[in-house]
Amino acid sequence: MSCLLDRLPSGARVSVIRLRSMGDCVLTTPAIALLKRRRPDLKIHMVVEPRFAQVFEGNPDIAGISADVGPADLVLNLHGGTRSMLMTLGSMARYRAGFAHHRYSFIYSHRIPRAQQILGVERPVHTAEHLASAMFWLGVPTGEIPRAKLAASPMRSARPYAVMHPFASAPEKAWPVERFVATASHLDTVCGLEPCIVAGPGDDATRFWRFRVVRNAPINEVKNLMAGAALFIGNDSGPAHIAAAFGVPVVVLFGPSDPVTWAPWRTESQVLTSRDGIEQITLEDVAGAVESLKVRA
Repeated sequence: MSCLLDRLPSGARVSVIRLRSMGDCVLTTPAIALLKRRRPDLKIHMVVEPRFAQVFEGNPDIAGISADVGPADLVLNLHGGTRSMLMTLGSMARYRAGFAHHRYSFIYSHRIPRAQQILGVERPVHTAEHLASAMFWLGVPTGEIPRAKLAASPMRSARPYAVMHPFASAPEKAWPVERFVATASHLDTVCGLEPCIVAGPGDDATRFWRFRVVRNAPINEVKNLMAGAALFIGNDSGPAHIAAAFGVPVVVLFGPSDPVTWAPWRTESQVLTSRDGIEQITLEDVAGAVESLKVRA
């Protein structure tokens, strides 16, 4: 029996739905790279909310980016929420695929099994593995899953710099801000790296007044900043995955999220966790992690 990819005509349009979340969008790109490598003729269109569209901009594997599905030979739903299911159904595409565990998966013409079944393992899998497994099931030969692929123009700086993201979407995911301030000072005075703080529109960066702060930058600017960095330190969040995509050494601090699922993908990294909460991670723990990565100006 032929695989689904073999049934798609030459030059077929594939709409891949990944509506939101910076980290999820970044970690979709290894799967897209695998698909494009197997079928270079496919016209792959990403369906994503406008605020995250810049994650995919400039990626040579992607032919188009939009907030709507549009005409497609195959709609591949990697999101799974109610809105994405309605978009998949409304596409009227001949082929509609997504994971069988998605709610309302009966609308799919092809239901993709669990990643563990596809990969032949019974362990927790990384998000990049989970998404890539869909491509293996569709017909991409099983093989190594590449690093995330993002396009950027690395930022030039007179002094080597470290990007820090000391903010998080929930208090339990945030290391105490005063320790990030102390870590920034350590990078500056001991490691010879200029700390550069990335802050979103709702983040209070006043404690970092002595350092360079990049406020509310568009994703393309964040990509450029990360691509030129010598080091990244931050809470478990989307910017950590952008740094990993450029092979930047990463120190990431985890609260309740599972590091097996969300650790930096395919870059040198140190993952710090504590079963008693993120606040139990010490300044010495982070300094030791930075030391182990051997990053110096």
